[in-house]
Amino acid sequence: MAADTTDIDDIREQARRWLADDPDPASRDELTAVLDGLPASAPELADRFAGPLTFGTAGLRGPLRAGPNGMNLAVVTQAAAGLVGWLAAQGGSGPLVIGYDARHGSKQFAERTAQVATGAGRPALLLPRPLPTPVLAYAVRQLGGVAGVMVTASHNPPQDNGYKVYLGAELGGELGAGAQIVPPADAGIEAAIRSVGPLTEVPLGQPGQVLGDDLVASYVEQATAVIDPDGPRDLSVAYTPLHGVGAAVLTAAFARAGFPVPGVVPDQAEPDPAFPTVSFPNPEEPGAVDRLIALADATGADLAIANDPDADRCAVVVREERGGWRMLRGDEVGVLLADHLMRRGVTGLYATTIVSSSLLRAMCAARGLPYDETLTGFKWIVRAGGGSAPLVFGYEEALGYCVAPQHVRDKDGITAALTVAELAAGLKTQGRTLTDRLDELAAEFGVHHTDQLSARVDDLRVITDAMARIRADTPTTLLGQPVDSVRDLLPEADVVILRTGSARVVIRPSGTEPKLKAYLEVVEPVTDGDVPAARSRAAQAVAGLRAEVGAALGL
Repeated sequence: MAADTTDIDDIREQARRWLADDPDPASRDELTAVLDGLPASAPELADRFAGPLTFGTAGLRGPLRAGPNGMNLAVVTQAAAGLVGWLAAQGGSGPLVIGYDARHGSKQFAERTAQVATGAGRPALLLPRPLPTPVLAYAVRQLGGVAGVMVTASHNPPQDNGYKVYLGAELGGELGAGAQIVPPADAGIEAAIRSVGPLTEVPLGQPGQVLGDDLVASYVEQATAVIDPDGPRDLSVAYTPLHGVGAAVLTAAFARAGFPVPGVVPDQAEPDPAFPTVSFPNPEEPGAVDRLIALADATGADLAIANDPDADRCAVVVREERGGWRMLRGDEVGVLLADHLMRRGVTGLYATTIVSSSLLRAMCAARGLPYDETLTGFKWIVRAGGGSAPLVFGYEEALGYCVAPQHVRDKDGITAALTVAELAAGLKTQGRTLTDRLDELAAEFGVHHTDQLSARVDDLRVITDAMARIRADTPTTLLGQPVDSVRDLLPEADVVILRTGSARVVIRPSGTEPKLKAYLEVVEPVTDGDVPAARSRAAQAVAGLRAEVGAALGL
């Protein structure tokens, strides 16, 4: 809502009504200061009241600030009341399990959610401290929860927080037990949230039961069962949790599995909601793993691993022949893990998303294993195949991997790290590395080179205009080849997919950040066993594809 068209008196009145119902003195003071700044503060006030923070399939996520268009105690109270009311309306029984990370406000939001649940007569089980998201997903299944709430903004900027909802088996069904919600549950919960009356009338009960460390120990025990107990363990790992909550759980899992405990980047080891050593708390962002690489060099590590702040994602950094380090793409780690499980004899459904590499499809076809492809997000991946075959592995290119769906039905950066370590240790005994295995897969299936064109925007209209442009003026050729397939997934999803004989482009807005993304892939055959030459050709082709797609999107 632009400041020059805003009715300041109307916005002022909305703010006053909000203040009268806001249960948090700190956010009341914050909003009062904005009101006192009128008329100069009108644009900011209008933005805070542009609309409520919408509850979708990713739950809530937004900046920490007073007002309906932000994450604060009032919004969380309303969301919790709506969720608890919806669970009751569905006839769901059992406790609400609640976890939280170490971001600003996370513990307060988790405790308020517990009070709202108990105030409505539902037991609330609170994780004992800031813990990884996969521990919460595990706890929902392990404890028979009707649902779970995880207070986290994952790898968003420090000023954000979020609220993710999982369902238990009773309401989520077999495939959705312990998984993130999907439609129509999200719309039902959103409607229940909007129907909540004044917050002063929401009953608040006791704080709920704070769980003990035995729950975390149980998670660690089950995580280590993912790998072969008799496999090689000679592997030196450098690790960073990026100021998040992964370090204690990951190092405990490595120790229990019999690996040497990873060396942890000292100034990123403890949770810190300010994320002071990184410009953006996402291992994929430039510079985020610089300290990790420095530690790996200093200690002579075989491998470097990073989790994102809530430890549901896993980044893998490998040493190259020339002595430098390179972060593997999510697609590379995904196919390495899938290939490793296949070689271990794990049969069942392997799944990924429409924006991930097509290499997994080729591997499954060649090895006679069922495969499925879903929309982006683990809420879809864990439901892949519709139950036609048991899911045994799923991944998405954004560093998310589910190597043990029976353990955690979501992406899990802890078990992924353990499985990568198992693979790397086994290869080490043969004098080989993860990159050697990638070359072998390329020689067998061709080089599947993937990249991404990503544009972060301040004005969401840039994304809307770009999607409209690609639909109205779709390229007829890419890299000199005819575009022989165009798929528009509207209205199910805002996605456009273009294919040529050797290339694929998937264009979509991000579901969690103000970004437009184009996922690029070129498949280049390997001739005469010369993998490096094929990689070079594929890289050049992807660079050209990036330029053509950027121009077509007007970026």
